[in-house]
Formats: sequence, C-alpha cells, structure tokens
Amino acid sequence: MQHLLLGWPVAQLGRAPFVAATSEAVDLPARALGLALGAGTMLHLAPGIGGFVGGDHVAALLATEPHWHRPGTTLLIDIGTNTEISIVRGDGAQPRIWSASCPSGPALEGGHIGCGMRAAEGAIERVAIDEAGALRLGVIGAADPVGLCGSGVLDALAAFVDAGWVDRRGRIAASCPAVATTDDGAKSILLAAASHRAPALHFGQRDVRAVQLAKSAIRTGIVLLAAEAGVAEDAIDRIVIAGAFGAYLRVESGIAIGLLPPLPRARFTQVGNAAGLGVRQMLASTADRGRAAEIAGSSRYVELSARADFQKTFLHHLGFAP
Repeated sequence: MQHLLLGWPVAQLGRAPFVAATSEAVDLPARALGLALGAGTMLHLAPGIGGFVGGDHVAALLATEPHWHRPGTTLLIDIGTNTEISIVRGDGAQPRIWSASCPSGPALEGGHIGCGMRAAEGAIERVAIDEAGALRLGVIGAADPVGLCGSGVLDALAAFVDAGWVDRRGRIAASCPAVATTDDGAKSILLAAASHRAPALHFGQRDVRAVQLAKSAIRTGIVLLAAEAGVAEDAIDRIVIAGAFGAYLRVESGIAIGLLPPLPRARFTQVGNAAGLGVRQMLASTADRGRAAEIAGSSRYVELSARADFQKTFLHHLGFAP
C-alpha cells in the first residue's frame, strides 16, 4: 500500500522474495502527493521489517511493547488476510525479535465462505451443539441469521469437529444429523433454515477446506518461526492476539481446530487493533516514531517458505488431529 501511495514500482512485490523499495520510514510533505491538507503538513510512513511484514506490524509491535519487553518468550500474532507474526525473546538485555508473514486468506474473517459476511447485525458469531445434538447459534443483534462472520466460522468448525460432524481429515460425515447436499452434489451442514431475511445458510465442504488452508498457514508460521527463534511452542510464555478479528475470536475454538497452540488459556491476551493504536502513538510522539524505527531495525525477517520443512509442516497441520 505504501508503494502504491508513493508511486514506487511494485513488480518486485509480486514474486519471491518480495523485496520492498525501502523498509525505512519515509517523511515527506503532504503536498508532494497532492493531498489538500493544511500548509506545512508532513506525512510519516512507518518503517517495515521485510517481505510483507510492513509498517502495520511495526505499529502493532510498538503498541504491544509492554507485553513483550520483559523476560520470557512472547508470540504476537495479527490475524488477517495476511497474518503477521513475531516471536520475541526477552531473556537478554535487549529483546530479540523474529518476524514472518503467513498468506492466510480471508476465510477466517468470513471471506471465501459460502454464507460468510462481516460482523454486523444478523451475523452468526457463536455456534455450539447441545447435548441433544441441536445447533445453538449466537447472532449479532439477536436477529434472524443472514450469514456467518469470522468468529462464528471458528466456533462452527470447532463444534462440528468435536461432535464428529466433520472428521479429523476435514470431511463432512454422512452421519451428521444436519447434513445436506448442494446442487453440485457436495455435502454441507445446515446452519439455519430460510427466513424472510435470507435463504438457508449452509457450511459446505469447500468452506471447511478454505478454513483448513488458512489455519494451517498460520499454525505453520507459528511452528517454524518458533523453530527459527530456538524455542518450542509449549515454552511460549505469552500469546498476544491483535487485530479486529483477533479481538472477537474464541481462543478455545482456535485451539480446538489447531489454529493456535494448545497452551493454557491464561497465556493468551487479546488486544484488538494494536496497529491502529501504534499509529496513534507515532502521530502523537516523535519519540515513538524513533522507537518504531528501532524495533523494525532490530527485527529479523524470516522467509518461511524457504525452509526445507515448510511443506511437510503445512501438510501436517491441515487436519484436525488432537
């Protein structure tokens, strides 16, 4: 986005290893970009780390520094269409930071899901299966359901796997009491019957596969980045989940489907839009802009796909094995 804003070449961003024109902060007059702002207004573009770990993640690191600038190991994860992750080891005088990106796609935010939608009135945000085997839905605004948002996607799949409606390989079971068949012959699970507001809502086999790809990309990133930092997953002391989606997901569901490491709930903290907070800090403080540059400069970018064990690790985490 910074390259497009500044008119820099973008061809090299379409092929590995995704080299930016610069990763350093940029300051320039607003008038240089034709922006009709006050006289003398300056623009500050945050520094990046490398690849597709850009200024938004640096802003998130800045905002969450109180969580990771202390003894122990912290995992910061900002889940989105492109998920950025950092491992911070604070076991020395100066914390060491490893960062990477995971092209996780939009499935975990409701995109590429047959009945997916943003978190708005009518979106299913919570899904559970009761002891009688009936679906229980939590809908934003207590209205008739019209779609499924990101947190509902995670809840639904976690509930389906736990009940055996979706097997450990990600296939919808024929024995599922809510199973249906779409026009093209694919299996789906009926979430809600048709209403005056929307047609019947189904969670289909393609939806399951889309979530599997997304969650495996993220978990693979966590596993391999932890390996780069020389720390085992179970030795991570704190997991800080950032981003709009991260603020609402149910951690237990993320663990159940293998998106997040199976660690005690007390180790997880959800902080919301950390990147937005970091940007506000940089707008208000030149010292924080300097600190953001220090964080970016001291972070080591890791290209995970270059590791020999990337494909094997990705395939291992596709399923829903406990």
